[in-house]
Amino acid sequence: MQPDQRKKASVEVDFFTEYGEGSRYRIEEVIGKGSYGVVCSAYDTYTGEKVAIKKINDIFEHVSDATRILREIKLLRLLRHPDIVEIKHILLPPSRREFKDIYVVFELMESDLHQVIKANDDLTPEHYQFFLYQLLRGLKYIHTANVFHRDLKPKNILANADCKLKICDFGLARVAFNDTPTAIFWTDYVATRWYRAPELCGSFFSKYTPAIDIWSIGCIFSEILTGKPLFPGKNVVHQLDLMTDLLGTPSAEAIARVRNEKARRYLSSMRKKKPIPFSQKFPNADPLALRLLERMLAFEPKDRPTAEEALADPYFRGLAKVEREPSAQPVTKMEFEFERRRITKEDVRELIYREILEYHPKMLKEFLEGTESTGFMYPSAVEQFKKQFAYLEEHYGNGAAVAPPERQHASLPRPCVLYSNNTAHSSSEVTDDLSKCCIKEIEKPQPDRGFGIPTTKVPLQVPQRLQDKSWARYSTQTQQSVVQTISVDYKSGKQNY
Repeated sequence: MQPDQRKKASVEVDFFTEYGEGSRYRIEEVIGKGSYGVVCSAYDTYTGEKVAIKKINDIFEHVSDATRILREIKLLRLLRHPDIVEIKHILLPPSRREFKDIYVVFELMESDLHQVIKANDDLTPEHYQFFLYQLLRGLKYIHTANVFHRDLKPKNILANADCKLKICDFGLARVAFNDTPTAIFWTDYVATRWYRAPELCGSFFSKYTPAIDIWSIGCIFSEILTGKPLFPGKNVVHQLDLMTDLLGTPSAEAIARVRNEKARRYLSSMRKKKPIPFSQKFPNADPLALRLLERMLAFEPKDRPTAEEALADPYFRGLAKVEREPSAQPVTKMEFEFERRRITKEDVRELIYREILEYHPKMLKEFLEGTESTGFMYPSAVEQFKKQFAYLEEHYGNGAAVAPPERQHASLPRPCVLYSNNTAHSSSEVTDDLSKCCIKEIEKPQPDRGFGIPTTKVPLQVPQRLQDKSWARYSTQTQQSVVQTISVDYKSGKQNY
């Protein structure tokens, strides 16, 4: 082949890889299903990585749902950090003005913290410390971007067999601007009650702060320590009862600051309760861990530490290092101007399409320059993906191993396509690497009604030899070395592990 011909062929392959995406992903199996749609694991033949492709159905049926999806994909593009789940790609829809579904490609994680806690009753103090460190480091980055997550819970923390955690599901997150009216800012708060800060149970204070997320992290950490939710309230009143049973009745000054009259009356009429010492509630925990937990679960938000202050706590001595706990650039108002006005279905469709173009740089350049071709439709893999997702959904849950129908290549054929051999690693193979925990199968999770990223069905389990003291020391060193190897190029958004 002549040089000019080779150059032309290379340009054509680049074009169809960029826009057609027809041969890039090999879909393997359904790993999660919910009201939003379905998630399949897939093999990225371009990078050789396993990924999770999330199909979100009929996103414009309700403008509020579409806005939530827009908010999440925008925040995950802006918040690039090792402890936050990454969107790797979003497939180009077949039509700019008529698409109803989107296909979002995430990094594939093996489980979530809810399943990890459920499946393991022998986690070690080293795990407790490393888990909390990652959560607070991710939260520091989120908060310095002026973002509140607002729905932190174990199901929204993804986990891998090497004990790495990543925060996900930013659908309820908000960017805090100084001129945003607090009342409007919080009217749609519907996060899970068990991890909700007390000020959100009764509109306690006039101004909400990032301390709401610190409280949630405290509840999650308590659950890691004990294996059980700390405040599993059946309703708001019961939730407040459980909080005050542990923390004691709030002071008269704290109650006076509650702006919700009913909540204020209820707390004032409550019988006086003394706080239970955390050493009594958590008798086997590290005293340093309990001291930090008690600070994070302070009833008044002003008494809770920031994520940055928590990372400096003596509990993390020997593990924490400021240079690997970066801050973020604050998110600009321009990125979230849609939150400040009433938007239509057409508005949000255009905004989501604009976000999708961030993953298609050639088309984004044309869009920004106003040179988009109106008479030519770029090829899209979505129509073929629809068939494969529909086929897998039809057979999901019947226990049979189902292979999706082979893709009919809508783009140029690739000279070499790498396929997964679909072989599962046994527990013994995984534990041969001492930096990993072994994994075991559990029952299939029930469909999640939220917009979180479902995962594969393999939670962590600590090997029995972790009980050995020499192994425990090795585990600590290994976990610290994992953190030390993390480096992030925040300007390019690339992550290195």
